[in-house]
Amino acid sequence: MAHWDSLSSMDALPGTGDCSPTVPESELYRSLQAVLPRCTDQQQGPDWCNKGMLRWTLHKKVQNNPANSLSLLWVLIKELEKAERWDSRKSIIPLLHTLMHAIIQTAYIPDELYKRVYDFCKRLLTYPQPYCTVGLSYTRQIKTERFIPGLMYQRMITAEQKLKNEHYPFQERVFVLADPEVFSGSLIPTIAEDFEVSASGSTGFQSPLEHMRSVVQHTIQAALGPQQCHGPKLAQALRDMGQEVEPYFQEVLATLEQCVEDGYRGEGGILNSRLQQLYNEIVSDSDAEPVCGGPMCDCPIPNPEMSFYLWTEDLDIWRELAKWFRSSSVSEHFSSFSQEQEDFELGESPFTPGDMPRFSIMSNDSGIEKDLPPSSDFSPSTSLDNPCIVSAWEQCKSEQESSRLSRRRGIKLKPTAKDGMALMQDTLEDNSSASGGGGPGTGGRRAATLQRRAGTSMMENHFPKQQRHFIAKIVVMGDDRIVGRLAKAYYVYRKREARRLFLTMKVSLQFYYIPVCPAQLPVSPVTVNLSQSTGDSCTLGSYLSNVDPWYNSNINSLGCMIHKLAKLQEMNPERPTDPFISDVIAYYIRSGQQPVYFTIYFVKIIFNSMTKDPVEDVFLTNLEIEFPEFRHIAASMKDKHKKSAGSGEVCGAVISMNYKKMTLSGRDVDVGISARTTGAQINAIPSCEAEDLNCLTLTLNEAPSKTKGSSGESKIRTSNIKIRTLERRSFTLTLDKDSRRIYKHVQSIEIFPCLDPGYCVQKYMGSKFCTDGAKDAGLSKYMSKTLPLPVNTFAGIIN
Repeated sequence: MAHWDSLSSMDALPGTGDCSPTVPESELYRSLQAVLPRCTDQQQGPDWCNKGMLRWTLHKKVQNNPANSLSLLWVLIKELEKAERWDSRKSIIPLLHTLMHAIIQTAYIPDELYKRVYDFCKRLLTYPQPYCTVGLSYTRQIKTERFIPGLMYQRMITAEQKLKNEHYPFQERVFVLADPEVFSGSLIPTIAEDFEVSASGSTGFQSPLEHMRSVVQHTIQAALGPQQCHGPKLAQALRDMGQEVEPYFQEVLATLEQCVEDGYRGEGGILNSRLQQLYNEIVSDSDAEPVCGGPMCDCPIPNPEMSFYLWTEDLDIWRELAKWFRSSSVSEHFSSFSQEQEDFELGESPFTPGDMPRFSIMSNDSGIEKDLPPSSDFSPSTSLDNPCIVSAWEQCKSEQESSRLSRRRGIKLKPTAKDGMALMQDTLEDNSSASGGGGPGTGGRRAATLQRRAGTSMMENHFPKQQRHFIAKIVVMGDDRIVGRLAKAYYVYRKREARRLFLTMKVSLQFYYIPVCPAQLPVSPVTVNLSQSTGDSCTLGSYLSNVDPWYNSNINSLGCMIHKLAKLQEMNPERPTDPFISDVIAYYIRSGQQPVYFTIYFVKIIFNSMTKDPVEDVFLTNLEIEFPEFRHIAASMKDKHKKSAGSGEVCGAVISMNYKKMTLSGRDVDVGISARTTGAQINAIPSCEAEDLNCLTLTLNEAPSKTKGSSGESKIRTSNIKIRTLERRSFTLTLDKDSRRIYKHVQSIEIFPCLDPGYCVQKYMGSKFCTDGAKDAGLSKYMSKTLPLPVNTFAGIIN
């Protein structure tokens, strides 16, 4: 924690001209080397835990000083070129993300440096995955930024801070969901204080006008440079303008977006001429003679607006997301939106399995407008029971010319082709990256391999999805239990959207995961073989840390640091705090754009009692079967010194299994066996890096017999399996290690990859026009059949 304590207080407001101390290039180089992941990091627990803090400290060193930022950029590009010469690929992606994070905030970058960065990113296109994917993304950004300086900064601030404008309509919002089973006690005030400090800024709350000033300041400096712009003079002039800065912000935004729309390449200097004219106007208002050259001022990017929730049973995240979308929507769309919102809120709760309930309401309204009483006024308090809609109506009431109810068309339109495409575009993918699997009854050779999908597909690179103006970034914090709940909520959301489109057409979803173990189970370095740590409560986080070293350094280590910060806060409550946790989350959601796809598995549960209806549920990481009467046997089998075979009895329950045996060749074989066992575990996350296959691994706890003095284990790889007890016994089922998702007195289960509701709808629509009995008709054959949960990382999967 020496790095934490050595930090000075946060710097002054962006654009004030106050600079942090200049850091020598040699010190920046040493700090950078300490941040980079190494092969020996896996055995160094303390160093591994501090990696994220070291990266955060490095960026703080260069914050608010243009000289430091530019020096860091030169150090980074030299290190990237050296890593390329030495074929040190493990350092390339961490260096590249650090470089891009610094580029966005640097006041002015010379064209020579832009060219070297662009050429390096372009050479990455010849590398294998994931280097070519990350390289392609950054090549496009650098090419645009080189000819339209300041565009990335302007768009990021505008979207994250919801600045009103008519030229860039995108908005982003971060929803942070924490597991209350993990975040309790001292962790809650630690997180709350961190988010409060982040929201208030370094010197108090930053208003939209201050964000607008930062955008104007950064854009003019990035385009004109120190030869034509005096940063401190410009910053002072912008502060003196007060409310009058907004027209200049709109002008700057319009100028840059027009250049993007026109495909501007910068030969004519139109952009520079217009920004030079704006600079002269701004500075001339406060000074008789504009200053044509001088030092630059840095404009650090504030953290995005974040909403923190404890994900309790009462919280419906999709309703929270709908509320945010409603509050961000324009008032003229209120009428149609409120009806959609009402339909959405009458839908199924994400935590209740089964079909969405249908509501019937008897009405005595004739449906004819002239039958309304002459004095009938539409009052939200009497006509709408939903308080959210009432509040939104009251905001728009002043804009209504009359309060009388106007009759809407009473025809319920069927989903249009545009609606179908909106739901389908999330499942369309390149055949080369399609995921395998299917529902019950799928047989024959698979169309895809067992390799797990990661990164953006080639179809998305060449044919980008329809852009939606609202981006919801959902960050979950906890162990495997919370990612299991996220998978379940996502599945119910997709099922709801397949019935009635609402958010899919308007909001793009991105998922992020920060593994945090309970305090009594500290996070351990991930290099251990996961099969040796059956008690690991963050198996998904451990897997992501294995395949992405930069995720391990910055995100997996954050779970350990949260507990350390909570202890420091308890020991010294008066200690000044910097928003470390929210800073790391902001870095993660901005740089982590390469998803890793995890298949969601569907399980149908049948109980012993004939009067109890079957239940349907989903899981993401783990399913555990336990026979309560053999619980003591299973416990003794784990002790090498105890032998249950001494009594000569055969213990355990007999189960039958019908499954599809997975092979690397894709020639799956149907198998039916019976076995005696005291329990079983089904894992969807691979036990080690060498076994990284996108399938289920079933491990049986074979019962000891007269001839076998110790327990044996049998592993089965499959994607579809049916398990049933052959005796009058029942077992207990636990999903994703969550005590809130336990099913007792179970007789049989059926497991298969969860079908995407969007695929099911498209397949049904195509079957109505298909007469040849084809299995997949129309566009459904190009869609992914299964529903994966994409979790964003920095690199995807590094082989």
